[in-house]
Amino acid sequence: RFISKIEEVLNDWKLIGISSGKPLEKGIFTTGTWEEKSDEISFADFKFSVTHHYLVQEPSDKEGKEELGEDALPLPMQDLLCMNNDFPPRAHCLVRWYVYGLREFVVIAPAANNDAVVSESKCNLLLSSVSIALGNTGCQVPLFVQIHQKWRRMYVGECQGPGVRTDFEMVHLRKVPSQYTHLSGLLDIFKTKIGCPLTPLPPVSMAIRLTFVLQDWQQYFWPQQPPDIDALVGGEVGGLEFGKLPFGACEDPISELHLATTWPHLAEGIIVDNDVYSDLDPLQAPQWSVRVRKADNPQCLLGDFLTEFFKLCRRKESTDEILGRSAFDEEGKEVADITHALSKLTEPAPVPIPKLSVTNMVHSAKKKIRKHRGVDESPLNNDVLNTILLFLFPDAADKLIDGFENRASTSTGNNPPPGNEDYNLFSQFKSAPSDSLTYKLALCLCMINFYHGGVKGVAHLWQEFVLEMRYRWENNYLIPGLANGSPDLRCCLLHQKLQMLNCCIERKKARDEGKRGSVSDRSPGGASGDSAKGGDHSGDNPDREKEFGKSWESWSDSEEEFFECLSDTEDLKGNGQENGKKGAKESVNLKPEGRLHPHGKLMLLHPGEPLYVPITQEPAPMTEDLLEEQSEVLAKLGTSAEGAHLRARMQSACLLSDMESFKAANPGCCLEDFVRWYSPRDYIEEEVVDEKGNKVIRGELSARMKIPSNMWVEAWETAKPVPARRQKRLFDDTREAEKVLHYLAVQKPADLARHLLPCIIHAAVLKVKDEEALEDISSVKKIIKQIISHSSKVLRFPSPEDKKLEEIIAQIISVEAIIARARSLKAKFGVEKCENEEEKEDLQRFVNSLLEQPEVSVVGAGRGPAGSIIHKLFVNAQRVPAVPPLEEELRRSGSQEERRQGVQSEFPPPTGREVILRTSVPRPAPYSKELPQRMYSVLTREDFRLAGAFSADTTFF
Repeated sequence: RFISKIEEVLNDWKLIGISSGKPLEKGIFTTGTWEEKSDEISFADFKFSVTHHYLVQEPSDKEGKEELGEDALPLPMQDLLCMNNDFPPRAHCLVRWYVYGLREFVVIAPAANNDAVVSESKCNLLLSSVSIALGNTGCQVPLFVQIHQKWRRMYVGECQGPGVRTDFEMVHLRKVPSQYTHLSGLLDIFKTKIGCPLTPLPPVSMAIRLTFVLQDWQQYFWPQQPPDIDALVGGEVGGLEFGKLPFGACEDPISELHLATTWPHLAEGIIVDNDVYSDLDPLQAPQWSVRVRKADNPQCLLGDFLTEFFKLCRRKESTDEILGRSAFDEEGKEVADITHALSKLTEPAPVPIPKLSVTNMVHSAKKKIRKHRGVDESPLNNDVLNTILLFLFPDAADKLIDGFENRASTSTGNNPPPGNEDYNLFSQFKSAPSDSLTYKLALCLCMINFYHGGVKGVAHLWQEFVLEMRYRWENNYLIPGLANGSPDLRCCLLHQKLQMLNCCIERKKARDEGKRGSVSDRSPGGASGDSAKGGDHSGDNPDREKEFGKSWESWSDSEEEFFECLSDTEDLKGNGQENGKKGAKESVNLKPEGRLHPHGKLMLLHPGEPLYVPITQEPAPMTEDLLEEQSEVLAKLGTSAEGAHLRARMQSACLLSDMESFKAANPGCCLEDFVRWYSPRDYIEEEVVDEKGNKVIRGELSARMKIPSNMWVEAWETAKPVPARRQKRLFDDTREAEKVLHYLAVQKPADLARHLLPCIIHAAVLKVKDEEALEDISSVKKIIKQIISHSSKVLRFPSPEDKKLEEIIAQIISVEAIIARARSLKAKFGVEKCENEEEKEDLQRFVNSLLEQPEVSVVGAGRGPAGSIIHKLFVNAQRVPAVPPLEEELRRSGSQEERRQGVQSEFPPPTGREVILRTSVPRPAPYSKELPQRMYSVLTREDFRLAGAFSADTTFF
């Protein structure tokens, strides 16, 4: 039953052997990739996993025959004598131990880790079953069975072909017999095992590899210096600076260097290697190859910063819970002053009103916070806090010289630099521009979290930041580091909120300046402008609006308050506006208001007077959460006619405002006049011939404007001639600013970290790109592109999954480690110190290859530039302090390995010795077919293994 199941699996996989007959090319294991296919079968109480390993290689155009010229032999047997790749750098252990030609083999192993085939009878039963199954199916692929405990990696197997059979056997020992530690003893084992009846025996070819390990890097210190945190406050930058992320490994990321010295083609009798003497001098080896062992999870600065900042996202505490009692929980009179601030503003008081303003209340609260908390209890000391605040708000540095009033007019935000790929990454990551306040705040919080108090320091800095935002809003100081205009929806929500607050400050500041300016200057401000509505908004700056006979004092700060001054009410009655009539005959007598400038081209259709462009309100800026909220409200209105009508009215608030401004600026106008200015494409003009035969131009509204119950017509009939300054504000900056400030105040450190994590990832990507540009590593360039692509997909969602964020951070950490390894290797191999440009380029290529390939050949072996440096590294590592001659002699004569090694002063005893012996002899009888035989031996300090592939003729035996 077991045999039939094996046959069933083999037949399902259709393993009929390799029929191409093309030998592997040199280096195939560095270019090919291994794939596998698995299945499970049961036998008695055991479950076995049957795995088919096969090497995927590119098709070759080279046709060739095997070295033996035996077409009938299976390819694994043909390749037993092939020497193209005896020591592959990366392959399955069976490939290295047994046959170079094992491009395809099947392994039967216990499915459970705790199961093991230990008894000899079961081993023999498995092997006999495998032999029968191979014979019945005609499969020429080697089949192995794993025996004993899995950690021993013990395999036995068989390969069958027409009239031939190869047995794969293995010996694994912990203690090595002394006679098998050198080449002479291994030759005796090999010759005894093949039992060749011929005399003399055919020559045996050999391949030998000695591996030396270098662990002592004392002569080459690790160049990465830890950042000097204390130097930040003192003014020195050092290795760390606010606004810049650190980079590099704090420990050497290269732990070991493995040098493999290889003699690939040796004939028996050429060299001597026994228990007394050895000709195997590493400096004379024709082939050198090097691999480096990387340190396990080296500590890297950038990776630590990212990891610790990401941990903030999982915290649950609020700012008040972290900092203790609420900042405003004071006792006595001070509490009453703050809680009753608004009521005191309305009460009659002998003191001036400004002294009881909300601004002063906030500033007194800020002083109380610092007084209540105390200097010793503050997570951030004053020096660090002041350094950060000056970095975030550079305009505050001018306060001591010119005062806030002088600097407030200049802090209008940064203009974006010329478009480049690195700067525009913020739109892909949904973070913030690299020169923005949000970006700088993220970097400062990341540094505070790592070096200055952790989550408490983050909460403290955020509290101070919110107070600064409140202070700037109350005093009309624009926030630096933010681009002008409406919130940029490509950025993170926190950046949009800060931009919204800046818009509110700008509107409030312009309104307050307009109030002051209107007292001394009431003359109209004329300027040339566009004829389209888009051009009018560019002039819709209240700072430039100076209207006839009306003061900016009438613009209220609250949308519930309206213009109710007595003199202005009388003016309205004088203009006939109290009756609400909109007829042309009466409205033509109204006094025009809110004019920006004459249009220049258009005239009113009926009065025939010039058409004036009105001063209009700008549409209210929106952040993405407000847009989403608005869309949800509109969607809830449903699809009914009433809901659609209500939805249209809600969306036409800006249109109605513009119509009212237009009517106020152009008394006696009609809807056609408004459409000609506001939407020229909806007014169709054509040339016609009148009754007198003259060609005239007549116009009419477009078809969509003539639709019954058109929203434009309804809005026009509803609109009153009201200038923009008297209208209900489309954008209530006071309310929106308070909403933003409340949003900022209630943010927990975890929420803040979630908002700013895209900025931190953005900064980390820019950092690794800058560092990679200094090293020029092609593999790192590819990984960075993958990080950008992956981050763009993950960060565009409002709440990305933690697992995906961890993957991005892990990729950035891996890039940092690779660059750190490159710098470590460049320092060890002296790339920058090399004066010969050609040698410097060779060393640079060698270092880059060590990073990208598992094993790199050394050009020129021990006589090349890289080989000479490696030799010096081992020589320096072998140097010891001076000792008395007698003790030194005793030390040199201590070990048998050192007695045989004539160069022990330059190279340590080899960590690993690998020997491959191969020959071709008739077996088992003198008249049998001549077949390949091979034995592999590996000797380390704690392990000895012999793996043999012995072929026999099954026809003539």
